[in-house]
Order: sequence, then C-alpha cells, then structure tokens
Amino acid sequence: MSKLIQTVLGTRAGYGLTVLRIFVGVIFAAHGSQKLFGWFGGGGLAGTAQWMESIGLGPGTLMAALAGGTEFFGGLALIIGLLARPAALGLSFTLLVAIFSVHIHNGLFMANNGYEFALALLGGTVAVLIEGAGKLSIDRSIGA
Repeated sequence: MSKLIQTVLGTRAGYGLTVLRIFVGVIFAAHGSQKLFGWFGGGGLAGTAQWMESIGLGPGTLMAALAGGTEFFGGLALIIGLLARPAALGLSFTLLVAIFSVHIHNGLFMANNGYEFALALLGGTVAVLIEGAGKLSIDRSIGA
C-alpha cells in the first residue's frame, strides 16, 4: 500500500476518538441535511442560498451547496469512518468560514450567536484530522 494511502487511512486513535467522530458526524450530517434538503426545520438549498447571499457569501446557491454538501457527506464519512481525514479537513475549513463570517463578532457564547459551538466542533474535526478515524472505522480496516 502506498505511503499516501497509509497516511490518509491510518489511525493511531482508539475507541474514544471513534465515539467523538461518530457524534460529530451525526451533528454535521443533520446540519447538512437542513441546508440541502430542508430536513429538521432547515431552509433547504433555496433558503440557505438566500441566507448565504444575505451575509455576503455569494453566489448563494453555490455556497449553500458547498457548505451543505461538505456537512452532509462529510458527516456521513465521519459516522462510518471512511476517508475520515479528508472529511475532517473539509469540515474544519467549513467551520473556520462559519466562525469568521458569522459568529466571531458575537463573542464566544452561543446565547449571543457566538462561536462556542463551532469551536467545539472544530476541536473534534481537528482531532480526527490529526489522529485518524479510530479503531472502529472502515479506514482502519482498509489501512491496516
């Protein structure tokens, strides 16, 4: 197996990171489904696109599709532990955009629409990016 594939799929992590990866993945898949499909009370692609445009992230439909797709499919990848590092990289980037374009001016706390929740999720995605998917993952099965 090539060094690149071993680097992407390998993991040093145990069961704890597996649990973190799954919980963070569920949150992202749910948020992405709100943006893409309007599930769980979300605005769907059209509503999310309109909101993206309103905060200066245009073109709205493209930005909504990129954010929603990264969250939904990246979340699914984290849940099953397949290509978890690339998914975590995309999700980390999405979180940084959210923090600096929406939340940073509101301070830390969620009560003021701050970046507290996004920062916690960023910690989870960066942990997966560094350590890999964990013991219970497809990545570990393939990369072992």
